[in-house]
Amino acid sequence: MKRIFAIFLLMLVAIAGTAGAAASPDPRSMAFPPLKFQVPETERIVLKNGMIVYLLEDRELPLVSITAYIGAGSVYEPSSKTGLAGLTGTVIRSGGTAETSPEQLDDELEFMASSVESSIGTDAGIASMNCLKRNLDGTLRLFSQVLMHPAFRSDRVELARKRLLESLRRENDNPKELADRELIKAIYRGSPLGMHPSPESVSLITREDLVEFHRKFYHPGNIIMGVAGDFTRQEMVEKLNRAFGAWKKEPVSFSQVKIPETKKKPELYLVKKETSQSVIRMGHLGIDKNNPDIYALRVMNFILGGGGFESKLMSEIRTRQGLAYNVDSDYSIGRRFPGTFTAETETKAESTAKTIGLMQSIIRGMTERPVSEGEITQAKESIINSFIFGFTSSASVAGQKAMLEYYGYPREYLDNFRKNISRVTKDDVLRVAKKYLRPEAMTLVVVGDEKKFDKPLSNFGEVSEIRLNETK
Repeated sequence: MKRIFAIFLLMLVAIAGTAGAAASPDPRSMAFPPLKFQVPETERIVLKNGMIVYLLEDRELPLVSITAYIGAGSVYEPSSKTGLAGLTGTVIRSGGTAETSPEQLDDELEFMASSVESSIGTDAGIASMNCLKRNLDGTLRLFSQVLMHPAFRSDRVELARKRLLESLRRENDNPKELADRELIKAIYRGSPLGMHPSPESVSLITREDLVEFHRKFYHPGNIIMGVAGDFTRQEMVEKLNRAFGAWKKEPVSFSQVKIPETKKKPELYLVKKETSQSVIRMGHLGIDKNNPDIYALRVMNFILGGGGFESKLMSEIRTRQGLAYNVDSDYSIGRRFPGTFTAETETKAESTAKTIGLMQSIIRGMTERPVSEGEITQAKESIINSFIFGFTSSASVAGQKAMLEYYGYPREYLDNFRKNISRVTKDDVLRVAKKYLRPEAMTLVVVGDEKKFDKPLSNFGEVSEIRLNETK
């Protein structure tokens, strides 16, 4: 009886499910109102020592986070000591402080479940901290020590140097990293933007160089912070003034960064490596954020190769031709200096020339033919709808506000971003493709086994070989 009753219940559930499915609307016919999202407001304050801070209170969780942007970068390091900025950024945190040894620093942060991180990239230094609200005072004390009084203990400097040397040694073992490195070096040749550490340059760096690099750039007037979390405004302002109050504002001078000229001829580089796959990278110099065409370029690149499976590169080279697992493009908008346009893929060695030819043809096609209404509509909607994911937490909002001022974006940039994207037309996409894509003068880098190529690379131009023992 129980078995019959159970079967009866299952039949009822099945019938109900079928009826519900029949009554469900077709997802393709469903319509939704436009997504409305307002960027949360932050408060901009200036501490007594001149440090700019963006505050955003958020009581949802008992957490506090701080992200600081420091006016520094590898573009300001001596060419003979390439790698200095990166080492400095690492050892600022790992080398302890004048008041706290590296071991004590690690132990205290671990005990509080807090984190303090530091790094220096091409055009900015970044320092951050995250903690529970109840551990804010202790974590902020250590964070301020790291920023103001790093000790650069000698053994930690040597440890960081050895790790950097090992990472440089391993770069040549990874064809993708190798190709990426050589493409950027070629595009930015002759500029600090294209410099890359070498064992020789790293070996010349001394502890005193790290101390001097920090002394030159780490000053409160050269830092912009984003602070978010569970606090009150008055409380946080008092804590920040107390933590950084002894740090005196000093002028900072920056050396002029040479910008490479736009190349007028193609360049082709081969890195010989016995692999079953060829790594293909191509690109050229791009633009910076002050160019009014940045919105049309974002839409153009989405359609070309930045939009995943619906992009032109992916649709042709992966979906139709089956030549690669992944292929994409990126028109990186430079923040302080010109960025780059790059396109990349990996394919079996026997289809190297065919894939290169297809990529070049698709890029050239963007400059010759208008895109479809469907392509531009999807691109704009995708960019606009993904905008919200840049603000998934109060920390990301405060950090973005600090970053935008650090790089000199207009104050209304975020508020107007979606509107500016929505205004892009098909004519705009074709216009910027013609103006800013240069398929006739791209730099091409291939890492692979030329003996297996379907056609010689010389079909695409004069080939220059990059010998690995020259780039170790």
